[in-house]
Amino acid sequence: MPDLIDISPLISPRIGVWPGDTPFSQKYLCRIEEGSNIDLSAVTTTMHLGAHADAPSHYAKDGVGIDKRPLSLYYGLCQVIHVQVSKGMRIMPRDVCTEIVAPRVLFRTGSFPNPDQFTTDFCSLSPELVHFLADKGVVLIGIDTPSVDPCTSKELESHQAIANRDLAILEGIVLQDVKADVYRLMAFPLRIEGADATPVRAVLEKLT
Repeated sequence: MPDLIDISPLISPRIGVWPGDTPFSQKYLCRIEEGSNIDLSAVTTTMHLGAHADAPSHYAKDGVGIDKRPLSLYYGLCQVIHVQVSKGMRIMPRDVCTEIVAPRVLFRTGSFPNPDQFTTDFCSLSPELVHFLADKGVVLIGIDTPSVDPCTSKELESHQAIANRDLAILEGIVLQDVKADVYRLMAFPLRIEGADATPVRAVLEKLT
């Protein structure tokens, strides 16, 4: 059996969402414990929930929805990189003290430790880092925070750099206990027509 690491936070009504966004809720229409023959439920939620993939339509005027993104972006060799950056700061190329050896890069910042408690002083990416990674052949960038831009950003400079280089984004992943190494990433988006994002079940497979 493959050795898998789940890097998705647990989704429940407790999970934090962006201020003003739609929190997760689950309503049961039928319950076995109440005499029905099945459990049947419906959920209401933001698409930007927990571990999620942003679509270009989220941040670019003519960007496509998540259903149009190639699945190959979200599957394959992936490098987890630990960075030490003060809370609230953007990660710069100089903060990456290792060689880029995989086409997908996930950053562990440790600046958003509790997915159930939304805080605003998390780390993010710099546009310079986005271009640096794209020049290295990276096709997907992930981070263990709710966004690749700071919470207060209105210009979304890193999102725009990602749009300019046509990269994929994974946000809200959990890397607290994941060592810096190369893995195989599996984080397929749901095929929701025109969606600006979708939650994913993000998983790393150990290769050694």
